[in-house]
Amino acid sequence: MKVLLLTGLGALFFAYYWDDNFDPASLQGARVLLTGANAGVGEELAYHYARLGSHLVLTAHTEALLQKVVGNCRKLGAPKVFYIAADMASPEAPESVVQFALDKLGGLDYLVLNHIGGAPAGTRVRSPQATRWLMQVNFVSYVQLTSRALPSLTDSKGSLVVVSSLLGRVPTSFSTPYSAAKFALDGFFGSLRRELDVQDVNVAITMCVLGLRDRASAAEAVRGVTRVKAAALAVIRGGATRAAGVFYPWRFRLLCLLRRWLPRPRAWFIRQELNVTAAAAA
Repeated sequence: MKVLLLTGLGALFFAYYWDDNFDPASLQGARVLLTGANAGVGEELAYHYARLGSHLVLTAHTEALLQKVVGNCRKLGAPKVFYIAADMASPEAPESVVQFALDKLGGLDYLVLNHIGGAPAGTRVRSPQATRWLMQVNFVSYVQLTSRALPSLTDSKGSLVVVSSLLGRVPTSFSTPYSAAKFALDGFFGSLRRELDVQDVNVAITMCVLGLRDRASAAEAVRGVTRVKAAALAVIRGGATRAAGVFYPWRFRLLCLLRRWLPRPRAWFIRQELNVTAAAAA
């Protein structure tokens, strides 16, 4: 019965979200500030935007990796691409990053928030020090970047795109600090969306949930790269079409809706996606 229910709901979601009004030309000349752009999904986001002709400001913690991504973006045809190395654990960094982007691009059409931080070396994951650091990187900096960029996005009728992972919506015992920050983000951006609607401000907010994991074998590594590229494209499509939410793979939308109704299938689903063995979970 549960299998039939899940299959039926999945078919309904697939039919509803099949219509795709994404126009790649809409991103030509768009001014994009992208965080966490030095690797993974952030790197692929930068490359997709470059191919589509967007003007880019990229930021991340590691300058050497940023320089490599910037060079590749130029080869892919980005009309303008700049970078600024910044550590989002510093309360002053978000302000300087947005100001840099405004100075270089003259405004913003997209703010794509993709950076993430783990517990700093030498601290226990659940210690007050680590939690404070994680909240600054994974929550407070998002709020600071958004608040500083919002006037420009209001002028351009632009979009906020917020990238998270499945653990930001469906927490597990080993993800508590990260999940707490991401749950706080959901609350913040949900409240901001309502506030913008009440004020009739035409700024879209797209919340993205990605389910990706690293694999060991060479074959799976190739598949992992393909999935990262596809996930990045899903994020860009969602932002460009001003979708309220993006889920990649699509089945995670269903999982997030049913997480309270069917807790045991949810737990199994998470273990499969994150490659967590029963012994490790215990």
